[in-house]
Amino acid sequence: METTDKTIVVTGATGVQGRAVTRHLLDAGWQVRALTRHPDGEPAKDLKRAGARIVRAEMDDISSLIAAAEGAHGLFSVQPTVGSPGTAPDFSAEDEVRWGMNIAEASQAVGITHLVFSSVAGADRHESEALPENLISKWRIEQHLAKLGLPATILRPVSFMENYTGEYALQGGRMVSGIAPDVPLQIMAVDDVGFVTALAFSRPQEWIGRAAALAGDELTPVQIAAHIEKAIGRPLPYERIPMEVIRAVDERFAFAHEWLNERGYRADVAAMRRIHPAAMDFRTWLERTGAARIAAFLDARQGEAPGA
Repeated sequence: METTDKTIVVTGATGVQGRAVTRHLLDAGWQVRALTRHPDGEPAKDLKRAGARIVRAEMDDISSLIAAAEGAHGLFSVQPTVGSPGTAPDFSAEDEVRWGMNIAEASQAVGITHLVFSSVAGADRHESEALPENLISKWRIEQHLAKLGLPATILRPVSFMENYTGEYALQGGRMVSGIAPDVPLQIMAVDDVGFVTALAFSRPQEWIGRAAALAGDELTPVQIAAHIEKAIGRPLPYERIPMEVIRAVDERFAFAHEWLNERGYRADVAAMRRIHPAAMDFRTWLERTGAARIAAFLDARQGEAPGA
């Protein structure tokens, strides 16, 4: 039987962050209600096999969120970001904000004792500079949590190392992005978001009312490509996508890349190590899971090549 005072609701449970959070919460002894729109899908079945209770909910239906969260102790809130890997093409910034606000409203309605929201590093710099749309969206959700007076923890991760495992960054046997070759980019492993989330729920007296930027490493694109080359044992040159090409696809993406090139996340990697001494740097992540996933992706792409 589910013990509600030890139950955490995880939204976005079948996404990359949700899966990591669910695993760490289960390992720490929490009961997990994993919310999904597709309870019969294979990702949900994987979570069920791991020990989570699968609950169907719609992010646009507050009543379904209230029903799913009723009686739970805590809730982990994460929304997709426009343009990120795996995000639906028609998903908008307004959808993201609405979903985040709906989850906040449902949490207030059922009296959630502790909410952990996954935002993004730099979102709190809204007053000092113009921000990309994805940071503004997260900041709007943060502000709604504050307006409702929810007992919340704000986690602000930087870009994820997992972005380098698929077509988002690996194209034509190269690593590609809009970041200048010599500009340091802050990155972190999604698994470490799961660790810090479980830590926050276990120490509410330290974490409620707290915001923390999370970063595990800081490397230029050329350094990232070089680490991958060494880990997988094959060439992977870096090629910068010209800004005009990105701008032709979407002006917002171009601005986001310009922001990363000129300003960046500015998270404190050393502070992350104080929170989580075992947080992975890029080489460690490659050794543990990244290199195998990258090699598998590249092998599959090579197999799809004409004449292969």
